[in-house]
Amino acid sequence: MPQQPARGTRLFTVTADTLVAVDFGPRTKGRPPGPYGRLFARPGTRAFTLANLLARLPMGMFSVSAVVMIAGPRGSYALAGAVTATGLAATALVAPWTARLVDRYGQARVAVPATLVAALGSLALLLCVRHDAPAWTLFAAYAATATTPNTGGMSRARWAHLLDGDPDALHTANSFEQAADELCFMLGPVLAAFLCGAFFPEAGTLVGVVLLVTGVLAFAAQRSTEPPPSGRTTTGATTTTPPAPSPLRSPGMPPLLAVCLALGAVFGSTEVVTIAFADAQGHRTAAGVVLALQAAGSCAAGLLYGRVRFAGPAEDRYPWCVAAMTALLVLPLLAASLTGSLLLLSAALLVAGMATAPTMITNMTLVQRRTPDGRLNEGMTLAVTALLGGIACGSAAGGWVVEHLTPTAGYGVPVTAAAVALLVALARQGVRTAAA
Repeated sequence: MPQQPARGTRLFTVTADTLVAVDFGPRTKGRPPGPYGRLFARPGTRAFTLANLLARLPMGMFSVSAVVMIAGPRGSYALAGAVTATGLAATALVAPWTARLVDRYGQARVAVPATLVAALGSLALLLCVRHDAPAWTLFAAYAATATTPNTGGMSRARWAHLLDGDPDALHTANSFEQAADELCFMLGPVLAAFLCGAFFPEAGTLVGVVLLVTGVLAFAAQRSTEPPPSGRTTTGATTTTPPAPSPLRSPGMPPLLAVCLALGAVFGSTEVVTIAFADAQGHRTAAGVVLALQAAGSCAAGLLYGRVRFAGPAEDRYPWCVAAMTALLVLPLLAASLTGSLLLLSAALLVAGMATAPTMITNMTLVQRRTPDGRLNEGMTLAVTALLGGIACGSAAGGWVVEHLTPTAGYGVPVTAAAVALLVALARQGVRTAAA
């Protein structure tokens, strides 16, 4: 006899063999908690999550703070952009190695010294700008910030360790983490711009350093939820298990990273093109609010997506998520080209952003499943590195189209990048089906 659904759960039949249950949480006092309530009822989860959010918020602050801090005294946005691009490239090279050390020796032993080195790099940049040091010192100082650990990856690694064997709870945790990413990257630039404008140009960097160091120290202090380092058991005894292979060699991982690269191009080009479009409309200062609406749509969709329990595998949902993101990204292009209204563009970006979190959540879930045991943080950092590389490429492509064509035409760049991601996802699904 089939099991009856729990009270308070609504069931929707999607296809003949797929059932989706959406848990809307408790409706009256005394009912069981919803999926997020059950998630954070586990011991230690609230403490490491709050500390991680504190450490993650500066990730959206540093680049904006650096641009404001450098461009003002030096009078050159080109120099500021080149310095931040150098830091991005350095991060793409260093981050996977830092993540590998975290997996091998533990989060607390590696994340704390790596964070202190990155904090010193940010402070060195501040002093170099303040004392009018040669331009090359700015590049060297900002490159030192590349040792910043992937705080979001470490949090996801803790969830994977705590929720091993519970895919539904892990889906909820991954959804929360993606929503947290969107929230931090939505609030970070706004906070940085406010601090630099309301106080002094270096205020954003100083506050970011304090938040980063404090958050990582508090996060590392939560030892009860920390996953054991690879090569050691949970009791601390050394094992003779050979090291796991690199995540890059895992079957199915390269296509996932290729999709991350294309999705990064979507994010990078959308940011540049939106700033240019708002500037052309005479409302450049509103660009941050417009982009924040896109992140808000993604954040809300991510939290809702975490409440959905799917019966089918994530591999089957993946192409549909990318396809939905590609289709919705046409809306900003239509709003910009047909109306030229910044208000309608904001609404279109809000709707388009709702496909971002489900796509990224599914992608990160598959990355986790393809990553060998003991190298989870490295695998997720590789995905983040691919995103960063895509953001750099998308920013360059979007800027080129805006300069040589029009800001309106620039919205064709994220649509094209999303279409490339869809082709890769479909090709991956085709290979998987053929192999099956």
